Amino acid sequence: MMRGKAEMKRLGIYLHIPFCRSKCLYCDFCSLPHPQAEQTERYVRVLCEDLTRRAEACGGYLVDTVYFGGGTPTVLPDAWLAEILETVFRHYAVSPDAEITAECNPATGDLAYFSRLRSAGFNRLSIGLQSAEERELRALGRLHGFADFCRTWEQARMAGFRNLSADVMSGIPGQSTESRLETLEKLCELEPEHISSYDLIIEEGTPFARMADRLPLPDEEEGRRMYFEGIRFLESRGWKQYEISNFAKPGYESRHNLKYWNCDEFLGFGPAAYSDFLGVRFGNSRDVAAYIDGREILAESETPSLRERANECVMLQMRLCRGVDTVEFAARFGMDFEACFGAGLQKYVPHGLVRKTARGYALTPQGMFVSNSILSEILDFSEKL
Repeated sequence: MMRGKAEMKRLGIYLHIPFCRSKCLYCDFCSLPHPQAEQTERYVRVLCEDLTRRAEACGGYLVDTVYFGGGTPTVLPDAWLAEILETVFRHYAVSPDAEITAECNPATGDLAYFSRLRSAGFNRLSIGLQSAEERELRALGRLHGFADFCRTWEQARMAGFRNLSADVMSGIPGQSTESRLETLEKLCELEPEHISSYDLIIEEGTPFARMADRLPLPDEEEGRRMYFEGIRFLESRGWKQYEISNFAKPGYESRHNLKYWNCDEFLGFGPAAYSDFLGVRFGNSRDVAAYIDGREILAESETPSLRERANECVMLQMRLCRGVDTVEFAARFGMDFEACFGAGLQKYVPHGLVRKTARGYALTPQGMFVSNSILSEILDFSEKL
């Protein structure tokens, strides 16, 4: 007998759509520009078959988040995205209030397109802005302008989307703190429910990596100003920071991404997709052709030890503004957080980088800015685990 929905374990599903109109100069994601219709149609068919095949293992789970990432999912015809989502509905137990997101680039959809996505069950879009400044968009190799973004945003609203997220970037070549704040000002006028604010990272193998020595990147001090001024600006206007790079209006935190940061279970489908399910962490290769041909693309698989799980939990939950709840940690891992990590974290408290909360520890905004160095040292204390 199937357990009641209240008793079922929760699961997130990630669906990778590896196609886009063009490849941005900084992009290292698994994506193919200018896809052919036959190629994308075959991909959708294989993805649906994959979803169907793996559904049996998820009988005891309630899917409460579905996330279409890429690439650019909205380069596919809306009917194909609807078909993939319908396959999820048909073969998995999906919560009536599930968060169902599609990533979207400006000018890859219109009112009719978004209306059909809404009718299919999508209730959240994540739209890539990166910058509202035309010069900065050109520097990134983006195809759209700010006017394109505004039209896409307005049409999504008209189609009935009441949960919209926008991506913005800092550290863009030629960007200043002032131009970044102008981007945030223009974005806030559109009243997004959620804002993801990422730093540009120069990834190996990208066009930016090949021209790195010639890029007019902001220096470290300017980067620091962008980060802290951005936090102050957004929080003063009602977007609360809940993770290093993410801000939301109350109740609109990304439920899917919180699964990653809280080390909850999720299944990923498609090339370059990762999963953490039934105690096993595994990832697919980036070989799109192999996936379309139905060949095995599992690239790695491991069963992390309890110690590794505990370390990972600390590393990811310290990205959250609420930090680690030591009571939850003890219940989950059967370990004393204070004995394992307390001394390491306490030494950063007087410096204003870590704060002691009512139930545990969290990084301050200043600590988040240097979180990598703090966590790399703190996690060395895991020897006693």
